[in-house]
Amino acid sequence: MPKDTVSARRPETAEREQYHIEVKPGEVAETVLLPGDPQRVAKISSNWDSFQEVAAHRQYVTHTGVFKGTPISACSTGIGGPGTAIAVEELANVGVKNFIRVGSCATLKEEIEIGDLIISTGAVRLDGTSRQYVRPEFPASASYEVVMALVEAADTLGMKYHLGISASTDSFYLGQSRPGFNGYTQSFSETLIEDLQKANVANFEMEAATIFTLTNIFGFRSGVVCAVYANRIRDKFAVAGEEDVIACGNEAVKILAEMDEEKAIAGKDYWMRGHKR
Repeated sequence: MPKDTVSARRPETAEREQYHIEVKPGEVAETVLLPGDPQRVAKISSNWDSFQEVAAHRQYVTHTGVFKGTPISACSTGIGGPGTAIAVEELANVGVKNFIRVGSCATLKEEIEIGDLIISTGAVRLDGTSRQYVRPEFPASASYEVVMALVEAADTLGMKYHLGISASTDSFYLGQSRPGFNGYTQSFSETLIEDLQKANVANFEMEAATIFTLTNIFGFRSGVVCAVYANRIRDKFAVAGEEDVIACGNEAVKILAEMDEEKAIAGKDYWMRGHKR
């Protein structure tokens, strides 16, 4: 049966169920993992103490539960900035404060191996979605607290990880310097990897710029960790590291909650080394 929304301007029900993700306030934790692939949500929640499926609509599958005693949710975004922006907007509407993408990427650094993790400290805004929110000079930067939580998680779990700037694109093919159908290409695409390498960019992916830009505008925290599926310099591709990126994301949620508890005890607004871990 169709659900009546409040208005076209604000497409949610009177109970504040969101139009796309079909989630209401109270159904998700304050910290949410954001995989692109809807099937990855079940892989994430299978590692929790307990969980339930809250909603499944279009590409948005949402689970909420508990991981090592910490409330946690996961919501898939689909591929790219537009779908990710919808997820961030609607999750924010129902009370989410922290957003952590757990995804896959292609590295632009020869020395980074397939299956390694890359933790993004910021993103080159080659997407179109973030430009519809703010001028292109606005930085797409990660929250340092989320970055620290991801670093501690990866390090504690013994994973091989790297930090760096990501380049977020709206196109998997020409936008990431791959030829399109029948070999179609353009000069700007052919020189893109070399240009980004000169700027010390670590990887291609498709959602970080949107997440970082929106969460900075809205005053939330965010981070991105991706498993390396491709090395564009060595022209290698393999699906590897998915279990590691999931474990890193889950552990980072617990660590971030501990950091917040330590800040509260110390009466501080920002986490620092003096707050014992």
